[in-house]
Amino acid sequence: MVKLKKVKKVIFFVFVKLLLISDLYAQNETDERALVRIQDGISLQRDTLFLLNLRLRIQNRFGIILNDQTNTPEFDARVRRLRLRLDGYVLSPRVQYYVQLSFSQADQELDRSNTPQIIRDAILYYVFSDKFYMGFGQSKLPGNRQRVISSGSLQFVDRSLANATFNLDRDFGFFFYYNEHFSTQKINVKAAITTGEGRNAQITSAGLCYTGRIEWLPFGKFLNAGDFTEGDLEIEKYFKLSLAAGYSFNKNASRTGGQIGGQLFEHRNFSTFIADGIAKYYGWALQAEYFRRHTINPITQNTDGQIAFVYNGSGYAAQLSKFFSPGWEVALRLATTVPDEDIKAVATRFDEYLTGVSRYLRGHRIKAQLNVGYTDRFQPSGRQRDALLTFQVEFGF
Repeated sequence: MVKLKKVKKVIFFVFVKLLLISDLYAQNETDERALVRIQDGISLQRDTLFLLNLRLRIQNRFGIILNDQTNTPEFDARVRRLRLRLDGYVLSPRVQYYVQLSFSQADQELDRSNTPQIIRDAILYYVFSDKFYMGFGQSKLPGNRQRVISSGSLQFVDRSLANATFNLDRDFGFFFYYNEHFSTQKINVKAAITTGEGRNAQITSAGLCYTGRIEWLPFGKFLNAGDFTEGDLEIEKYFKLSLAAGYSFNKNASRTGGQIGGQLFEHRNFSTFIADGIAKYYGWALQAEYFRRHTINPITQNTDGQIAFVYNGSGYAAQLSKFFSPGWEVALRLATTVPDEDIKAVATRFDEYLTGVSRYLRGHRIKAQLNVGYTDRFQPSGRQRDALLTFQVEFGF
């Protein structure tokens, strides 16, 4: 009986802890930098020697896709994401770690591979000062802003098709971060030297990937790291802006997207240029991204005549939104990809038009989202248009 009472007390304590943490909705996700905040998630701490911060989030989705050629609806009903995140420090707050595991089928890329990709992030950081730290392990590259923003902090259920085509995703290697203030202005400099093979690669090629990015915040920091969350849920009282540009060179890449995509039949060197920006003011938010990718001889072919190619071309994406208290938001998205002449015979051009309505119960942590829109696919075989409707609920702590 005594043991039963102790168990009940433990369960009650954990339940109360979860309720208290769910109220901290203002503590939004930022990019994948080593930011240790004890008030997020469930934390275990021993002085300055050890901290374990545990978080969990779920995305449940139901969608309908209607193709204009078949007029037969397709349904997308699944657990889109189920992730467990652990971060903290060991021995000293200077020695930090960040681990993220994925458990849903889509998150493990089982739709494209027979090998489950459970490990999304596994990186160790050493913090030299408030301005400079470095990491070693697997994490998101300092690429376009929307890709670096956590999927739990998006105002649409998915990132744009332009992002899907050109983003740098995750990789394994060395990561460097530096920030500087000039009066009210802030500069972030990020760089990485990585394998170029993507996450959980079994073997690596002779080449490496070199990535750099610089961010300029002319009016100072956003509230609650809002330059890496979508929508102005903080309702900025003063105009905030972040402009960024980055470049990545992947030598001897073996996959069509460098760190992502199918296998090429021959290795290729290619470069990716990215420019993006985000602005927020009084509930309004505007963000935009531009991509440019190039390689020589992008099309590869095997002896059976099958082809695989690097998507030479450009991409654009823009989102405009308005947040209304006490927790409603309306958002619009336009996105497109444009293949270069050398791959037009085999590549698809994508145009995306979406409207989103979100209801935030605890910021981005607990929310419901409804997206309606359509995509145009201009394929070599002809044009295809898909109308879509997606409803998604996110729960996280």
